[in-house]
Amino acid sequence: MLNKEVFILAIESSCDDTAAAVLKNNIVLSNVVAGQKIHEEYGGVVPELASRAHQQNIVPVIDMALKKAGIPMDYLTAIAFTQGPGLMGSLLVGTSFAKSLALALNIPLIAVNHMHAHILAHFIEEEGFDKPEFPFLALTISGGHTQIVKVSSFFDMEIIGETTDDAVGEAFDKSAKIMGLPYPGGPLIDKFAKEGDPKKFVFTKPKVPGLNFSFSGLKTQILYFIQKNVVLNANFIEENKCDICASIQHTIIEILMDKLKLAVAETGITQIAIGGGVSANSGIRATLKAAEPKYGWKTFVPKFEYTTDNAAMIGIVGYQKYLENKFNDAGVVSKARIEF
Repeated sequence: MLNKEVFILAIESSCDDTAAAVLKNNIVLSNVVAGQKIHEEYGGVVPELASRAHQQNIVPVIDMALKKAGIPMDYLTAIAFTQGPGLMGSLLVGTSFAKSLALALNIPLIAVNHMHAHILAHFIEEEGFDKPEFPFLALTISGGHTQIVKVSSFFDMEIIGETTDDAVGEAFDKSAKIMGLPYPGGPLIDKFAKEGDPKKFVFTKPKVPGLNFSFSGLKTQILYFIQKNVVLNANFIEENKCDICASIQHTIIEILMDKLKLAVAETGITQIAIGGGVSANSGIRATLKAAEPKYGWKTFVPKFEYTTDNAAMIGIVGYQKYLENKFNDAGVVSKARIEF
């Protein structure tokens, strides 16, 4: 089986991006993502609107993925899809399509945990990108999740630290919203932070025992800080925008790094891989790379297009599951919350 060409069609629809990819073994032939602009009007993702947009996008996105890959549908070996976690209405669109197509083509169906996919995206064959060796520590940071995972093999993963409240991506986006920046605000904080002084404003880091995280207190602290200073100076945000962003980003990165250093000390594992949408943040990437010579770590940062929600990462998990004959029948269901 290892010598056989395996063509996986992967479908991702966990939130507000409709994505499809085609992989030949562990090589990505196409990776198509359709975003949803409508949520910008509301300052966040509206679940009902997201599921409707998925219904509009899924057929053209899959069609484009197959055309870009140059693969006719009857070449497909299996179909992988995101089972969860995510928005239930969004997940149902991808799940239903995957089940129907697998049944029509009489090929295996493979359910994928979205969080496993963020971690295993590192194993996509990509020139210039190394793969971590087992065991390694994965820092998965996104709009909905913040986790440190001990990864012993493709199918042996253990969460050793996670957020007790809000995710790091939400902390970035809500901080941006407090400053009056448009949604999604996380990338804007990263952009403005490059021009600011990260030590200009000091925010207290939360004291959370062990390897767990907390960001709700930091968000409240930033809210009160902005409100207090705007009362004193109506133009405070605009006059200090870059410094505020740099200080917020610096604090969040320090919180992440403190927990990573503790995880390395407790496990003895010095290979660190990041994943999830927030791993696209340039400050986090630069800090992790700087940690290599400083702490003796080996760090792995995925290709930018494999950090945010995409179907290629679903496909690489699908490929590994295919090799192990880990298939699902038509009775498999979407799960908004799913056991890790």
